[in-house]
Amino acid sequence: MAWAIPGFFVLIGIELLVAKWRGREIYYSNDAINSLGLGMISQIVGVFTKLFAIGIYAWCAEHLAIWTLPARSPWVWISGLLLYDLLYYWLHRFGHEVNVLWAAHVVHHQSESYNLTTALRQTGSGFLLGWLFYLPMALLGYPAEVFAVIALIDLLYQFWVHTEVIDRLGWFDRVFCSPSNHRAHHAVNDRYLDRNYGGILILWDRLFGTFVEENDGDPPIYGTRAPLQSWNPLWANAEVYGAMLKDSWHAGRWLDKLRVWFKPPGWRPEDVARRFPKGEFDIAHARYNPPLSLPLKSYCLAAFGLLLLMGTHFLDAAPKLELAPAAAYAAYLVAGLWTIGLLLEGRRIGIWLELLRTAGTAVGVWLSGCWFGVAHGDSGLTWGMVLVFGLSAAFVACLSGYERRHDA
Repeated sequence: MAWAIPGFFVLIGIELLVAKWRGREIYYSNDAINSLGLGMISQIVGVFTKLFAIGIYAWCAEHLAIWTLPARSPWVWISGLLLYDLLYYWLHRFGHEVNVLWAAHVVHHQSESYNLTTALRQTGSGFLLGWLFYLPMALLGYPAEVFAVIALIDLLYQFWVHTEVIDRLGWFDRVFCSPSNHRAHHAVNDRYLDRNYGGILILWDRLFGTFVEENDGDPPIYGTRAPLQSWNPLWANAEVYGAMLKDSWHAGRWLDKLRVWFKPPGWRPEDVARRFPKGEFDIAHARYNPPLSLPLKSYCLAAFGLLLLMGTHFLDAAPKLELAPAAAYAAYLVAGLWTIGLLLEGRRIGIWLELLRTAGTAVGVWLSGCWFGVAHGDSGLTWGMVLVFGLSAAFVACLSGYERRHDA
């Protein structure tokens, strides 16, 4: 995934240019930062949890498999990809039909935009239950290395279908998951709701009755029916879990306390819905887009770009670090993304937390003379970080005064 990141951004740049050329606005800086930040968190979490899913799969393949399939056989790879895509269909479908699975998957659907950054908007909690759906591959003897590579192929394929600049593709749309098919999947319109789950093949949806074609007379409207209304990446991952916990806690019947987790999204016990009513979904609701001054928006873009570079470095450095420093590096990155989310929401506390983060980083690197995964003798990088974060802190301090005068 770290190697694929430059390619992702090249394609995002091309998509942006094509959209501008066609006179279409499909990117909003705050939404793109939020989506990419959630993608970063997903990859950060993955550093610590990939062994969890792969480890369980490998143990089952070794100890519970009916037989062991040869990893060098082309038919093993071809059949494995088809089987994985079928199992992904059911994971994806249950992710829309079972509340506890939707709690993880909802992150991918929260964006009210639809572009290639949306593809990178991934959950940080999918590892908890997602591995269950792929155990049939292990029991049938597909080697762990085959499973891991096929999973990556299936995931990477789905990147390009998250775009509005590619129109319908004729026969391709009838067989494969395509931009047109996946636009319908992300829509909250009644026509499209909970359809088109296929990862590579859309044939699964045709087979199991969940296919719908994109309709020009009813253009897709994106997001969820319980809009996030926040740029906080931690809350984006926790919102549905929090709602389920709250409803489960307040439910009067013990059976309802359990059913909250396994009923479809939106289901609530009658007594809870009566005591804590929620408003009806309005498909014409205004896009969440808190106003930002140009200096603040520019800073958020620059600060996120720096965090993105550090996140890429983390993916390379983390496997070589001990658990404690790797966890500390991960916490630093997540805290930075959370702070930028507060800035994008226009919250005053965000400026003070960002000042603390940037100044603290500059002082910490200056005193220690090193950074996570970087040799102590690399004085050039050390002083470069001190300079960059020192200047960032100075800019944030000036920004605080500007925003105070601007508000007045």
